[in-house]
Order: sequence, then structure tokens, then C-alpha cells
Amino acid sequence: NNKVKLTTRKAYGFRTYHGVEIALYHALGNLPVPKSTHEFF
Repeated sequence: NNKVKLTTRKAYGFRTYHGVEIALYHALGNLPVPKSTHEFF
């Protein structure tokens, strides 16, 4: 699957496999990003 290959290539900077796993869940599962991530106030 090309999505898996692309996500793992982008995830080379992650320190643990857990971070790669979360990136794959977001890429393949199309999970929404929490609103609190982008709010500054």
C-alpha cells in the first residue's frame, strides 16, 4: 500500500515505534485532529 510506505518514510524522525503507529492510525484511519491541538487561547 502506498499510503503505508509514504507514512513510514515521513516518520523516520520519530523516536519510538509508538509514534509511527499513531501516524499510521491517523493516515489510514482518517482520524480527526483534536481541536485543542490548534488552539492558542
